[in-house]
Amino acid sequence: MSEIVIGVDPGSRFTGYGIVRLDGSEPVYLGSGCIRTGNGSLASKLKIIYDGITTLVEQFKPVSMAIEETFLSKNVQSTVKLSEARASAIVAGANLGLAVFEYTPMQIKQAVVGYGWAEKTQVQYMVKNILHLKGEPQSDAADGLACALCHCFTHQSTVAMGKEVANTSSIHGRLQNKIK
Repeated sequence: MSEIVIGVDPGSRFTGYGIVRLDGSEPVYLGSGCIRTGNGSLASKLKIIYDGITTLVEQFKPVSMAIEETFLSKNVQSTVKLSEARASAIVAGANLGLAVFEYTPMQIKQAVVGYGWAEKTQVQYMVKNILHLKGEPQSDAADGLACALCHCFTHQSTVAMGKEVANTSSIHGRLQNKIK
């Protein structure tokens, strides 16, 4: 089974993204980067994020979007701006028919590094190694890739558990029929 996932690390100034294809159980790097919004108005920044995600989805044809959930900052204005950037990316993906999955920063770090309180440099290092990249990706791009990887790993586990439950249910059903 092959599935393309776009991972998004939203931000009002820099929105990191990473695109991976899951071939069986192996994630394959397709692309990554950063959408830079510049110094314009909030409306223009949100439009840049929306247009950037739209272009990436049209180019790479992912079926799923994994996006980092908003974390609460001491600075309320920063949290609000982050939430607005996040909403712009989600709406772009949803308008193009993507299934959108949300992960906390801790879930992403746990999935990629094995430790929920990992530092950014540890995330970059693990993303480089998991995807067999020649160099470490830029920080925001690495966070986007980590988000996509988190979804791939979580999706694999969910599918595997679903098969396990289905097999158990099937066995249970056959046993019930034999008992009757």
